[in-house]
Amino acid sequence: MNIPGTVVPTEKSSGPGGEGFLNGIFAVTSGLMLSQVRELTGLDTPALQNWVKRGWVSPPEGKRYNIDQVARILIINMLRDVLQLEKIAFLLGYINGSVYDRADDIVPESVLYDYICRILYVCGGSESKADVEQTILSCTGDYIEKIPGATARLHQALKVILLAMKSAQLKKEAEVMLATLR
Repeated sequence: MNIPGTVVPTEKSSGPGGEGFLNGIFAVTSGLMLSQVRELTGLDTPALQNWVKRGWVSPPEGKRYNIDQVARILIINMLRDVLQLEKIAFLLGYINGSVYDRADDIVPESVLYDYICRILYVCGGSESKADVEQTILSCTGDYIEKIPGATARLHQALKVILLAMKSAQLKKEAEVMLATLR
């Protein structure tokens, strides 16, 4: 299993959260070049450039992607097998508005990525709806709402993301089972 949105095996992570992983990468650099993002994600250059061109990721500054841009790329990458790219863009816009305006963000993408990783780590099995909601509350306990209604919005989006990730897991399991039918 890989760290969500990457080709990096989970054993290379410093824990369940994405914050430690991203901070480890950005501790030694102020940004990642396109080639480094490609290596981290397994994506090709045209895909990444297309995401920037379509406004799903803000353009790199000085040819470098910052921590929030990389986190956004990782989120899109982890969801693209189960949601259409336009729906992922809508979901991220629901959380943070325009990629070109940080003032409308309810949470930095690097923090959002960390929440997703923590929730996925805790919700490894099949939980009830109440368990999922409790896990989301627990994993986002440090969130401070700056815009009225932002917490509810964040929690709703995280439920969608968790369900999408669970469906991706089930899809992979079904494909493995299907491959054994001979």
